[in-house]
Amino acid sequence: MRAHPATRLVLVAVVLALVLRLAFSFLYWNDKPLTQDEREYLALAASLADGRGFTYPDDHETGTGQRFSRAPAYPFALALLGARPSPAAPKRVQAVQAALGALTVWLIASLARRAAGDRASVIAAFTAACYPPLVWLPAYVFSEALYMPLALGCVLLLDVIAGASASPGRRALALAAVAGTIAGTAALVRSAMLTFLPFAVVWLARRRRVAVAAILCGAAALVVAPWTIRNVQTHGRLIVVAADGGVTFWTGNHPLARGEGDLAANPDLKRAEIAFRRSQPPMSAEELEPLYYRDAFRHIAADPLWWGGLVARKLFYTFVPIGPSYTLHSTPYLLATVIPYGLLAPIALIGAARLVRAGRATPLLLMALSVVCTALIFFPQERFRIPVIDPTVIVCASAVLAGFGKRRP
Repeated sequence: MRAHPATRLVLVAVVLALVLRLAFSFLYWNDKPLTQDEREYLALAASLADGRGFTYPDDHETGTGQRFSRAPAYPFALALLGARPSPAAPKRVQAVQAALGALTVWLIASLARRAAGDRASVIAAFTAACYPPLVWLPAYVFSEALYMPLALGCVLLLDVIAGASASPGRRALALAAVAGTIAGTAALVRSAMLTFLPFAVVWLARRRRVAVAAILCGAAALVVAPWTIRNVQTHGRLIVVAADGGVTFWTGNHPLARGEGDLAANPDLKRAEIAFRRSQPPMSAEELEPLYYRDAFRHIAADPLWWGGLVARKLFYTFVPIGPSYTLHSTPYLLATVIPYGLLAPIALIGAARLVRAGRATPLLLMALSVVCTALIFFPQERFRIPVIDPTVIVCASAVLAGFGKRRP
């Protein structure tokens, strides 16, 4: 049986995506220095591979920075690939992540097809294949490369469930179990996935899919629970995935915060964070987490009006990519990331409105909303935006470019 023409074109786009990502990683992104996050992921992977457990090696240097608490799944994946600390990103990691990037293009195309038809899927596939931030992301040792296909895969399954009959049969319940398993795995890659689950549960409950919602959450909990129990036994308190929320919340809600960007984008805040740590007895990241939260809430309570203005800036920077962290990059990088997003985002707003009116792509839009909420609680940054917001922009813009929702004469 011959494939549908749209399906063949999507497959061409997927192959193109793989070629572009491999070309960027192997022909251009060579011998580039690693960021602190990349070094820490590789250090944890080496400890796991060497049988030392989920701990940083004694010789792992962080300079003035701390050893951050990390979600476990990505370092485990790196350990399975045999990745070791190195001056540059390991090529085998880049190759596998390029394949995951190509899979992500297929997922984006599938979401666009379900939202607006075959023509939208082809437009979305080629857009995602050539979209610069999605092309270069697999070249970095960043957990987003693994998180993105997991998050979008979960969304796609929920969209399939939503399109099934009103009474959930065995297939819908089985898909919910798979979606929950993927969601739990994604949460172990990046705990931000946990923010999406309440949105999904409320949406399913409103559609009278209580059994589906229960299975989704149950499956996710079964995946995450062993690591949570390990954290309780290791650290003596409840840490669902990783103790990275405290420092992130402190960074995004400090009087020196600008509304976007992490410590690397704000030298004054970086110095304040070093001073804060030095004012405490020597502690691990897990022990410091509640202290970060306490100090941040103290600042918020002292000046709620200031904090309201900060939240407004976060909302602006979540959608407009001109924050402090963007200026850290070279001009070509800045143009390559801002221009494609800037061209698609206004079209995507129209597409999102049309899809909402038609009741399409709801799980994807809810996941994007959960990312916005996370940015308002903590802070927005390009790496937080790319895995969900950018695919949503591509899907919504493709719906408009395909003519979905246009009034016929």
